[in-house]
Amino acid sequence: MEIEKLIKELDFKAVRSSGAGGQNVNKVSSKVVLSFDLNKSEVFSTDEKLLLEIKLAPRLTSENILMLQCDEDRSQLKNKSIIIKRFLQIIEQGLKIPKPRKQTKIPKSAIRKRIKDKKNTSEIKKNRRRPEL
Repeated sequence: MEIEKLIKELDFKAVRSSGAGGQNVNKVSSKVVLSFDLNKSEVFSTDEKLLLEIKLAPRLTSENILMLQCDEDRSQLKNKSIIIKRFLQIIEQGLKIPKPRKQTKIPKSAIRKRIKDKKNTSEIKKNRRRPEL
């Protein structure tokens, strides 16, 4: 994955942050909104795009655009760097293919122990019963 090319494909928009903050909130656009069009991306192959489309389905819009926003800091530059890191993590997790699970065989000693324990508990319960005359 070529990070520099990927970052060049991102679209950033600065928006006014919501919430408390006094006069500064009304003047400064510190909130950053990132949008990434998965269909127009040239960094990923068709297989990778399909994998990302499946894994990031809840986060994508109907046009396969990933939208992220950040207003954690008062600085627009810091918010931009935070959102780029977050975006790269999301893409990295989306491209990760899980290892197939290897089924393991249950050891014979474990099977024997389980059956022995079952017999033991059944004997204990039998001994609790009233004796037959």
